[in-house]
Amino acid sequence: MIEIDQLTKTYDGVAVVDDVSLHVAEGEIAVIVGTSGSGKTTLMRMINRLVEPTAGSVTIDGVDTRSTPPYELRRRMGYAIQGHGLFPHRTVAQNIGTVPQLLGWPRGRIDDRVDELLDLFQLDPALYRQRMPAELSGGQQQRVGVARALAAEPKVLLMDEPFGALDPIIRAKAQDDLLAIQKQFKTTIILVTHDMEEAIRLGDHIAVMDQGALLQYAPPEEIIARPATPFVGELIGAGERPFRLLSLSTVGEICHDGPSEGDPVSAEMTLRDAYAECLWSRRSSLPVADATGKVIGMVTLTDLERRAGRPQ
Repeated sequence: MIEIDQLTKTYDGVAVVDDVSLHVAEGEIAVIVGTSGSGKTTLMRMINRLVEPTAGSVTIDGVDTRSTPPYELRRRMGYAIQGHGLFPHRTVAQNIGTVPQLLGWPRGRIDDRVDELLDLFQLDPALYRQRMPAELSGGQQQRVGVARALAAEPKVLLMDEPFGALDPIIRAKAQDDLLAIQKQFKTTIILVTHDMEEAIRLGDHIAVMDQGALLQYAPPEEIIARPATPFVGELIGAGERPFRLLSLSTVGEICHDGPSEGDPVSAEMTLRDAYAECLWSRRSSLPVADATGKVIGMVTLTDLERRAGRPQ
């Protein structure tokens, strides 16, 4: 889908992105993570040519991005940034319909798409279409920003620290929304963040960058289990590694038959959250229920500690 080949960007002879190559498969979420100044945002912006590469190439579906005028390339991609970036003088509907209007969509098709996306983000079109951005909460503004990025049905969505300005509770909900939408539309997403927790939660693959160099590009479980450099290991955190591994699986994946008491937990709950629930409630086991509320098994504290690699 997206092939980045020996991509380099220099300023005054200094490489801020240095000979980076990676592949993003169609329908995947690739997360670029690193500290400030690592080159992660510059790398992403070279994909839609907001920054022109000094060397190397980007191809999408086998087509070199240099063969397309930059403005056309950007209209084919969604782009969402931290703090939403909405036009303050335009209504919610006008904001979402920006790119479809530039592409010449008929008014009826634009209106239908706006309503579809507002429904998808649980914003009633009758209530929110004509509101101005200043009338929305921070979380609502961010949802509208992502809706605008998805409006023209792009195959590729670029996201630059999209949830960085949100408080932790709203941020977690926004991340869940993104995963649900990506699952529905199969959009290929490249997301930049400085937060390794967010990278692990969202990414099918994670690219770890430092000082312009790509240190490791791999699935989350591989990066957690086998960090390629000490810097990658520091980003993960030695003490956090077992719990990060627990966040990659759900209780529905490991539940089994056996007696248990108390209120059940959802089969979609992560092992990390289940471990916290066991400790908080002082229970040695938890019933596990499916989406209908039917108990399908149980998971024990011993199961969770074993998965975390903690001594029994």
